[in-house]
Amino acid sequence: MRLLHTSDWHLGRTFYRESLIDAQRAFLDHLLAVVREREVSAVLVAGDIYDRAIPSLDAVALFDHALNSLADLQVPVVMISGNHDSPQRLGVTSRLIERAGIHLRTDPATCHIPAVLHDGHGPVAFYGLPYLEPFLTREEMAADKPTHEAVLGAVMDRVRADLATRPAGTRSVVLAHAFVTGGHTSHTSDSERDITAGGIPTVPAAVFEGIDYVALGHLHRPQKVTDRIRYSGSPLAYSFSEAGYDKTTWLVDLDADANLTTEAVPCPRPRTLDFLTGHLDDLLKDHRHAHLHDAWLHVTLTDPQRPINAMDRLRTRFPGTVQLTFAPQDGDPPSSTTYTERTRHRTELEITAGFVDHVRSGHAPTPAEHDLLRRAVEATRLNETVKEAH
Repeated sequence: MRLLHTSDWHLGRTFYRESLIDAQRAFLDHLLAVVREREVSAVLVAGDIYDRAIPSLDAVALFDHALNSLADLQVPVVMISGNHDSPQRLGVTSRLIERAGIHLRTDPATCHIPAVLHDGHGPVAFYGLPYLEPFLTREEMAADKPTHEAVLGAVMDRVRADLATRPAGTRSVVLAHAFVTGGHTSHTSDSERDITAGGIPTVPAAVFEGIDYVALGHLHRPQKVTDRIRYSGSPLAYSFSEAGYDKTTWLVDLDADANLTTEAVPCPRPRTLDFLTGHLDDLLKDHRHAHLHDAWLHVTLTDPQRPINAMDRLRTRFPGTVQLTFAPQDGDPPSSTTYTERTRHRTELEITAGFVDHVRSGHAPTPAEHDLLRRAVEATRLNETVKEAH
């Protein structure tokens, strides 16, 4: 059985306020071409189909186009909701579209009920595990703790229990949306939403023991956790931290004995991501940068003083300039960095604790205060998750 593993479409997302709808449409057309040309047996979409709980009309129309095109090809699809999706909204038509071979899993209660597909060697059971917010699903999953590892572990116990009732030789595939670590380092990027609420956000690969292939979503860089556990990554770059990443889908052949053969299929790249550094006038005149006319650019200006109308002037030569930073070569580091730049690689708890330290002139939170801040941050994030879901 030949599988095409993809994830993290984030339909409707923008790139520093620039629309990506056309680029996402080009990716989906590419996906459909791969399905046809490589005779794919089933398409796997491991979460974050939309970028927001309430997606734009353009994003919904693009999703509708993708589903109808896959249904026309009569290729089964198995997909799950991710942490960006509203499971209730996304799953409202799941029973109806299942008749067209589109198996959408958004309800944690159905995690252990597989979509069973067949090839010439027998059945393959596909278990779709939507993103599981620990505090919302702990009781339902009978997990011993409200953590990602505990909740996902409890769900996988149910999956293995169901798999044990299947005919001998049934192969197994799990789709999950989580931060899984194991034999290979998991590389993150700035465009992934933090999921640290619910304690440590990572889940060990051992949770998926006994499964023939695990199709993961959430991390935006394609990578192996183990040979049988992989991230496809996002089809497009959604931040400059992804510059230079290969964007791919995984083509996975699962033979009669559950042996795997995998191939990374490159995704189309609508624009190059690149960086420029220098004085404004030099960047506008230097002919060596002519090839960057159509690139998305993060420009760092090193002028001693902030140039007037710098962004507008840059865009006359480089229309794809979307991020601008000032870093004078001489003198102290600039105090004009944006809040986003100062906090980009910090968690919400770190930012909150840093604020307390700042307003108290260098007196960091005590352990008791830090625990109180942690609980406040988790309660706030949980409240936001509930509001998005409903």
